[in-house]
Order: sequence, then structure tokens, then C-alpha cells
Amino acid sequence: MAEGEPDYSSLPLTDRWVHKVWKVRKQAYEEAAKQFELTPDDHDPAFRPFNQDPSLWKSAVADSNVAAQSDGIAAFCAFLKFGGKENCVRSRGQVITPLVEKGLISTRPATKANSMEALLLLIELDSAGPIIEDILPAVSAKLPKVIAAALAALTTIFHNYGVKIADPKPALKVLPKAFGHADKNVRAEATNLAVEFYRWLREAMKPMFWGDLKSTQQTDLEAQFEKVKAEPSPKQERLLRTQQEALARAPPPGAGDEVEEEEEVDEPAEVDAFDLAEPQDVLSKVPPSFHDNLASSKWKDRKEAVEGLYAVLNVPRIKDGDFGEINRGLAKCMKDANVAVVTQAAQCIEVLSKGMRKSYGKYRSVVMAPIMERLKEKKQSVADALGAALDQVFLATSLTDCLEDILTFLSHKNPQVKEGTMKFLIRCLRTTRDVPSKQEIASIVEAAKKLLAESSEGLRAGGAEILGTVMKILGERAMNPHLESLDDIRKTKIKEFFEKAEVKAKDKPKPPPAPAARAPPKKAGGVKKGPPGTKKVAPARALSPDLAPPAPQPTSKAAPNSKLGVSKPGISGLKGPQKRIGAPGLASPRKASAPLPVEDDDEPLEASPPPKPRIGLGRGGLAGRSLAKPSAVPAAAPPPASPPPSSGLTALERSELEELRSANDRLLKQVDEMRHEKSKFMSEIQELKNQNASLIEDHTRDVLSIKAKETQLVRARSDAETAESTNERLRRELDRLKRALSRAEGLGVGGSGVRSPGVTSPTPDDLGIYRDGANYTSSRNNRMSFTSTLSEEKENGEVPHNYPRSKLSPEGRYGSGSSGRASPARGARSAAAEDSAGSEARPGSGMSSATSGNNGVESWKRAAEVTSQLKARIEQMKVSLELLRPRPRAYADIEANNEKQARQGFNRP
Repeated sequence: MAEGEPDYSSLPLTDRWVHKVWKVRKQAYEEAAKQFELTPDDHDPAFRPFNQDPSLWKSAVADSNVAAQSDGIAAFCAFLKFGGKENCVRSRGQVITPLVEKGLISTRPATKANSMEALLLLIELDSAGPIIEDILPAVSAKLPKVIAAALAALTTIFHNYGVKIADPKPALKVLPKAFGHADKNVRAEATNLAVEFYRWLREAMKPMFWGDLKSTQQTDLEAQFEKVKAEPSPKQERLLRTQQEALARAPPPGAGDEVEEEEEVDEPAEVDAFDLAEPQDVLSKVPPSFHDNLASSKWKDRKEAVEGLYAVLNVPRIKDGDFGEINRGLAKCMKDANVAVVTQAAQCIEVLSKGMRKSYGKYRSVVMAPIMERLKEKKQSVADALGAALDQVFLATSLTDCLEDILTFLSHKNPQVKEGTMKFLIRCLRTTRDVPSKQEIASIVEAAKKLLAESSEGLRAGGAEILGTVMKILGERAMNPHLESLDDIRKTKIKEFFEKAEVKAKDKPKPPPAPAARAPPKKAGGVKKGPPGTKKVAPARALSPDLAPPAPQPTSKAAPNSKLGVSKPGISGLKGPQKRIGAPGLASPRKASAPLPVEDDDEPLEASPPPKPRIGLGRGGLAGRSLAKPSAVPAAAPPPASPPPSSGLTALERSELEELRSANDRLLKQVDEMRHEKSKFMSEIQELKNQNASLIEDHTRDVLSIKAKETQLVRARSDAETAESTNERLRRELDRLKRALSRAEGLGVGGSGVRSPGVTSPTPDDLGIYRDGANYTSSRNNRMSFTSTLSEEKENGEVPHNYPRSKLSPEGRYGSGSSGRASPARGARSAAAEDSAGSEARPGSGMSSATSGNNGVESWKRAAEVTSQLKARIEQMKVSLELLRPRPRAYADIEANNEKQARQGFNRP
């Protein structure tokens, strides 16, 4: 330090780290960096204070003095470089935000470089996810330079580590916001990040943000993409610490390792939009009227329904849900007469299976057969849409799942369907990554051979292409047994397609390494070229698999022995001495027949019983051979000792291999059966779900109908109550009429039926029958109208045929054209006419008592008749009321008529 300044070197490092003097802090940072470089490992005590208090790094990387800050960030880089993963994990939460907001925007190049190096070291020691997660909030900062620095840091991270180490999805989501920023530097850094993503992801990145950009921005980006489109696939330029350690432990890199590394680096280029996108819930966005419009009789409604569904389903990734009803509706559309509806429905199936991937496998059986049935369509655009839908459904499942339907439609009677299915099978064989099983291969080959015999050239060529593609998957040697029955012309055609075919399935060149384990027998076979004594070992090795049943071999040898003069009693004796005696005795005849190869092969068979214990214990075999041939050439005895054990081991290996193969075949059969059962169970589950949905719909419909019936019942009850009240009112009216009639009877007729002298006869107004002011002097001037009289007679069922025109003429009024004979009005009116006629015949007011008395008696008789007729009419009204009781409207009509009669004075008491 300069003279006059205090010496702070005696203070502890942590105290100087947070000192108020920036020079002291700067010296502390420099000293810490040197200590970190001198540490032997990441467990050194120099790291302990910073692991105990990680917040020390926050103050260092965000130091207010730019010179001290530069040294603080350099010290943090040294801490990460020599500290290891534990130190990184503890401190990264304290330093990422200060590094982005303070370090990356520094005016000093060294500070910016060290800040970026610190971020890369944090990823190198652990993983990129937490680092990117802490950098992304800076994209929403207020200062444009902070946003631009954060985007530049993301670009550098993805450039060094690639999209396999660093997940691009979080960064892709913030790109539209960055492109919409007002600052040009921010937009420029966003463009650089988009170009970097395009280097790794190509077209798969566009669905994530492309729709949120303006057309001019899209054009500018396309121009930038064209510049990097011709570049080779990018590679990871910086390895993680774990990758570096694995590379250090690996053996010296060879050509195979280089290929593996290149493949690992090239894998991220296969990332597609499905892996980057988040699942979207599209079921809630399906229009409620979709199913109704789909079942409409108008093709325009059906077309609009599938077009609306396509707009909803056309997303990169679809959240799994219950799409059974939608798929059944789309399957029905395959039978639609309008090709536009069929095409759009096929496109809906394509995007749905593409968005669901493996989750769509449970709906394969619903849509695949209807699509393949529609392959009979000759229009190319429809055929292309159906083929694309089938391809996506296949990618969501596997060849094993689709093969049954494919083979069924390969034998379809329609040539168009057969040809479309054939092309679909070829595409499946090219794109599948799983090698078909033996049973599947046999089924495919048989179906392809049938196509070779078709009359159409296209079908014959398709059958040859199927066989050539299968040969590409299996190899020529494995395919040869299936082609034995074909002629040379067809074989040539198949080999042409075999050479052109490109498949993705893993070949079966892996089984060939298995014969490499049988190399030791080949070495033993080479011994045949050695001494002549070893030639007899080769037949024994060839017959070693037949050593399993040793019992028949002695019996087969006993027959030749008997032919050569060996007595049967000797055979029934001890076996050991018999062999010792028989061996030299049999030597000469066998040598005499040496030219026969069968006899040479039989000679080792005599010594074949000893190799049986040789499988378990080698000593017994050696002892048996030395005792059987004591007089043989001594030099030839040792060589046969080593080959028999190897031949015995080979037999065991072969038997074990056969058992393993049979067990493997059984397991494969069980797996196939389980797959079929699984698919069957899945279809049953789907059917049960559909049944459950239909039952729920029926239950809802029943509940609604019950509610409607209850509403109708309530209304009917209210109508019944209204009818009862109306009936009660009419009953009261009827009682009133009865009382009026009784009063009329009391006023008009006495007990004897003769009018009293002092009582005047009741007028028609009192009786309520008929009144006419022209005929009665004491009557009222009111007259009954012609319309009211006619309405009364119509009510009573007495419709006159010819009603009188003149009301003043009694003859015209009460003539033959008036009401019926039983009408009370007729009697009253005729009586009134007679009275008026008599009064007019005699001038003056007086009249003879006899004449008046006779007229009075007749008048009272007529009144009695009118009364009886009124009673009959009342009874008829009662019957009419009983008949009209259930009809409230009829009650209202009766009430209206009664009120009309009351207004006319007919029912007046």
C-alpha cells in the first residue's frame, strides 16, 4: 500500500471481503483467487468460508466499484473452476441475477467476459436448467441493455452446450416478447437467439412462436435462416464436467467412438415441435354443435363441422383426453358421399394422431378400417389425405398393432383398396424401427407372394417391393428360404427393390456374432491336418450329439460282433473282460473292411461309452481309452485325450442353445399373445367407456323427461282446479234458476190449477219466456231480439228451418216455421196471440165473463204446460253440464250464454 495508508492485511479475509474501502475489497478478491488456484482439491479449507456464507459472492460480483467488481467476478470464476459441483450449487442462487444485471452490462470487456464465463462454468459443473430459469426474468427488466445482455447470454449458452443440455422451450416462449420490444438492440439480440435456435432445431422451432410475429419480422428471420441453412449440423462445443470425466475414463478414442460422439451431438437436430410444445386442452374448445352438425343432412353443415374441428386440433401437442366420440364421428365421415368432408375428416385424424402420438393408439381400431375402406376413392387429393392420416396413425402405434388390418385389406376385392393398402404397408416397413417377428414376417411374405400373381402390374411390382424391403430388414440369407418357390425373374425384381430400399429398422446382423462362440471347434477341426491318428477323432465329434442315448449303441455293435464269430454266451458274461477280449479280436476284421467309411466311423463308436463320464469327469475317459487300446501306437494316444472334452462341451452348449431358443420362442409367443390380449382389453375398455357415456346420456334424457311430465302434471292439476271452480259456479247458477222457477210457479198457479178471481194472470215477463209490447198492454216495451231467440233455440238443439221475417204478424211468428212443438215459447206466444185477437174483436174495455173465464182457464193451462217444459229444459241443462264438466272452455261458453240470457231477462225471477 501507499505510504500513510493503514495496513489491512492482518484482518481476516472475510472481514476484508466486505470492507468499506474498495481497495481492501479488491485485494481480498485477488488474494482469494490465488488461494483457489493453489488448492489441491475441492475439499480444501480455502473454500469453507464461502460455502458457509454464499452471500459473500453476491456482494463481490455486484461490487459498486468497477475495478473491484472485475476482480470479484474473476475470483468467483476461480472458485467455480477449482471448487467443484458442491460449491457451484450453494452459490449459484446468489450470483446469477447480479451477474446478469451488473456484470454483463459492464463497460469493461474483462468484466463482461468473466461474467459470461461464470455462467458457463455454473452450467458446466451442474446443469443448465436452473441457470436459464434465473436468467429469463431479466428479459422482462426495465432497462433495455439488461434485456439485450440476457438474450446474448442465452445465445452463448445454447451455442456452447446445444439444445440437448439446455432445454430450449423456456427461451422459445419469451422470444415473441423480445421481438415486440421498442429497442432495436433488444430485437437484434432476439434475432441472434432465433438464428441460433434454427441452427439446432430447424423448422421444429417455428410452431412455438412463429404465429406471434409480424409478417415483416417473419420475412427478416427467413432471410437470416437462409444464411445458416447450408451450414452443417452444429456440435456441442463445451462439455459438462461429468462428460469430461467420462471422456477421461474412456479408452483412447477410436473410429467407433468418434462415430458415437457424432451421433450423440447430432441427436438434438431431430427434436421436433411435439417435444418442444406444451400439451393443450382442445376438448374444451370443440364447438358444442359439432356432433349435431356432423349428423346434419346438409353437406355444408358437415363440412363446416370438420373444418371447425381441424382449426381446434391443429396444434403442436394435444393433451390426452376422451376423444372416443370425436373419432367415431370422424370414422363415420369416411363413408360420406361428399369428398370434401372425407378429405377434411382425414386431415382431422392426421393432426389429432400427430398431436397425441402414443396416446392415440387406443383409437386406432376405430379409424383405421374405415380409412382403408375409403382408399377406393380415385381422386388423388382424397387418396393423399387418407394416406397421410394412415401414416400418422401408424407412427402413433406400431407395425404389430396395424398388421392385422393391413393383411385383411391386402386381400380386398377392390383393386384400389388393395393398391392403397400395399403402398401403406411399404411405408410402414420403411419407417418402422422394430424388426417384425417371425410370425409377422411369414404373414407379410405370404401376402406379398399373392400380390406377385395379380393381373395388375402395379400390384405385382408392389408385392416385389414388399419382399425387397423385408429382405433389407432381415438380410439376404434370412430371406432366401422364403424365396425358394419363386422363379428367377421375380427374384431378380425383388433384389432390385432390395438394393434400392431404405429402412430404419435395426438389422439383424447382431445374431451373426453368436457363431463366433463356436470358434474353438473350428480350431479343433484344424487338428485334422495334423497326425493321421487324429482323423478318427473328427467322426466322434460329428457324432457327439448322438451320444445322449448310449443304450442303443452297444446293441447295434453286438450284432456285428455276433456276425464276426463272437458267441452270445460271451456277451451275457462280464462286460469288462468281454471288451478287452473283443477289442483285439475285432481289430483284424475291421482293418480288412477299412475301405468302407462306415466301418471307420464305427471304430470310435466302440470307445463311445467312455466319453459319457467324460462330460462329468475327464479322468474316467482317459482311463477307459488307455485300457481299451494298450497295444496301439503310444504316440497316437495323447492327442485324442484333448479333443473329446471339447466335443462334450460343444454338445452341452448346443443343447443349452436349443433350450434357450425354444424358451425364447415361447416367450415371444407369450409376448405376442399378451399384446393381442392388451389390445383386446383396450378395445373392451373403450367400448365400456362408450356404453357408460351412452347410459349417462340416457339417464340425463330420462331425468329431463320426468321433469317435463311433472310440469305437465302440475299444469293439469291447475286446470282441474279451474274446471272445478267453474263447475261450482255453474251449479250455483243452476240453483238460482231453480229458485226463480219455483217463484214463478208460486206466483202463477194455485193449488187447484185455477186462477183466483182477484189475481191477475202473470205476464210473459214474469215467466221469463217471451214478451212482445204489441200484444200485451201491461207488458214492458222491451222486445226479445231475433238474434237472442235464434241463439237460444240453437243452444237447445232446435234450429228452425224457416224463421219468420215479420215480428208483428202472429201468424208469421208462430207459424210452421217457428220452433218445435214442444217449445214453451210457442205455447205462450200462441196464447198471447189469441188474447190479443179476442180483445181486438170486441171494442171497448168490457167483455163477457164466460169468454174471459174460458180464456183465463186456457191461459193457466198453457202456463202449466210452459212450466213443465221449463222443468224439462232444466233437466236437459243438467245433463249438458255433466257432459261439459271436463272441458273448462265449454263451461265458459255455458256461462256466457247464461249471462246473455240474464241480460235479456229470460232468467229473471
